Formats: sequence, structure tokens, C-alpha cells
Amino acid sequence: MARLKFGIFLAPVHAPGVKPAVAFEQDLQLIEHLDALDYDEAWFGEHHSAGSEIYASPEILIAAAAQRTRRIKLGTGVTSISYHNPLWVADRMVMLDHLTRGRTLFGVGPGSLPTDSAMIGLNPTETRELLEENLDIILRLFRGETVNAKTRTHELIDARLQMAPYSDPLFDIAVAAVASPTGARLAGTHGLGLLSIGATLSADGFDALAHHWNVMEERAAAAGTTVDRSGWRLVGPFHLAETEEQARREVAYGIEHWFRYFQKVAAFPQMAVSGDDLNEMIDFINTAGIGVIGTADQARAQVQRLVDQAGGFGTMLLMGHDWADPTATRRSFEIFARDVAPHFQGQYAPTVEAARLASEGRERHSRAQLDAVAHMTEKYEKERVQ
Repeated sequence: MARLKFGIFLAPVHAPGVKPAVAFEQDLQLIEHLDALDYDEAWFGEHHSAGSEIYASPEILIAAAAQRTRRIKLGTGVTSISYHNPLWVADRMVMLDHLTRGRTLFGVGPGSLPTDSAMIGLNPTETRELLEENLDIILRLFRGETVNAKTRTHELIDARLQMAPYSDPLFDIAVAAVASPTGARLAGTHGLGLLSIGATLSADGFDALAHHWNVMEERAAAAGTTVDRSGWRLVGPFHLAETEEQARREVAYGIEHWFRYFQKVAAFPQMAVSGDDLNEMIDFINTAGIGVIGTADQARAQVQRLVDQAGGFGTMLLMGHDWADPTATRRSFEIFARDVAPHFQGQYAPTVEAARLASEGRERHSRAQLDAVAHMTEKYEKERVQ
């Protein structure tokens, strides 16, 4: 398997009532931390209602994070392109590509919260239809075309971008998917990446992984495009500590809000989670294959399970959440970077093998060291008597 990349998908899901300025600052500090820990990517969501997913503009978060980081790539996870004029979406992404010196990633989707689209007079069916229309327009603009088009919400007249992308030829683009084949179909048709947000949050999502890739390959063949597993990103939740008992204690801080948000607040049934009390919630995550609240060993097994089910993919994105307090959350990402990621990046085996070989030869090399000391001591004594 090729080197697997790792990152974060940060919607976010903060408890209502938390001071937004503080939440934004803590999130940006976390991205700085991940940059220092050698994570590859960070994706920021777009939502406008329901009180928890409080990023109104992933582009603004990218611009802020870019000033605090050095190498981590920064993506829109995702831009709800059905809500926007496609010309301005394309123009902003190209501008971000320049501001970040090529560290921008572009994720697209129809918008997940119907409470968002309702405020601008759109229903979920209409946003999915607009997704396909607007994505086609945006890709044409990226290619340097002049576009004339009319959609349900916007009209473009001789529209074109005034800047070419910084990236050569273009930054990575991924289409969001949960369980249905919609995202996979669009990704295959246009030869784009896939962002499987609900990869583990339901049996349907997990079972759909291999199917999604088949859909992508089938649509790519029909459209004359190509798709690559390196552009496939899976999202799943983790919280790690030295022991499972410690991890379970730490998530008591905030996991209940996360569950209640998807159970009672967000009208997003694709993110189906179950559990009535703390222990049931934790057990649901661990036993239903949703993710891991536990140790690095458990996390490694979960990532391998996803690799096996999907048949291979490019990036594992850890779902951002406030299950634990900020200190424990940062520690969880440290454990993952130190003890999980190396197993999927070709970094674990070489040092372990080097240690094994050195241990096996230690007695022989120790004797050689002592022989060398004895030899030089004898040589010195002979020099003294001359």
C-alpha cells in the first residue's frame, strides 16, 4: 500500500453557548499543533445554523490557518457550492491557492443541514441538483473557459477568472459522499477525489465504501476520465489515550453533546448515532465499528479495517470533535501521530528492524569494543616503555 496520509476534518461540533472567539482560537491552535506533528491535511466545514457547526466560511478559516502553519494543506470541507454564485466560489479558491502557496484543497458538496438551505429558499433536492450544475461551471472556470450559464439561482454572462491557479495545474478537488452513490458518481464523471464523510458512522456508510470506488471507476470509464485511490479521503472519529479506561474517562467531558447534536438537533439522518447514556455512547463508537475511544493499538486495527474494506485509499481524516477537553484532545492527536501513523507510512518497520539487528549483534559488537580498548591500551603501554 502507498503511504497513507492523515489529517483532521473539523466541521466543527462545538457546544452552543461557548464563546465563538475562544472556540475559533482553540481550533486554530489545534491546527498549528497538527502542523508541528506532521499531519498532512486539515479540512474546515461550512454551516449556517443549528448552533454547533459555527464555521460560516471555510475559506476564512483557511486564510487564518495558513498564517499560523508551514506545511499542512488546508481544505474546504466542504464548500456548499449550491448556496453560492459558482463564479465567486472559483475566484475565491484561486485566490486562496495563491495566498497559501499551493496548500489549498477544495471540497464540494450540496450542504448538509436543511436548516441552512431553507433560509435561502432551497430544499435538499434542489441543492443536490445545483451541486452538479455548479460543479460543472466551476471546473470550466478553473480550466480557463469563458462561461455563459443560467441556473435556478444565478446567471453568468461571459464569466471568466482573472487569475490562473498557483498550483500546477490545479489544487486537489474532492466531492463529499456519505452513503449514497451521488458523490462517487460526480467524482468519477469529472475525475476528482472523493471525501467519504460518513465512512464509518453507519453500517450503510461502511458497506458502501467498496461500492463507492466501483461507482467512481464505472463513471470515469463512461466519461473518459481517470480516478486514483490517492485522492480518496475517509473520515472517522478517534480519541486515544494510554489506556482505554483513561480514554473513556476523558470523553465524558463532551461526547454527550456530540451525540445529542446528531440525535436531536441536526436534521442530518445520514449521521446516525445511538446511545442513551455515556457508556452506551462509548460502546457504540467502539463496538459498531464507528471509530475508536481507546488506545493506539485499537486505532491501528480500525485504520487497517478501513483499508481492507475500501480496498485502499489516500488519506485518513480524524473527525474533529470536543469529546475531551483541549489538552486531552491535543494529546490524542500526538498519540495517533507517534504510534499509529508510522505503521501506514513505512516509518515503523525500518527503525524496529534496525533495533532488532543491533540487539542480535550486541554481544558480538560489545566484545569487539572491549577488544579494541584492550588493543589500544596494550599499544599505549608498549609506547611508554620505549
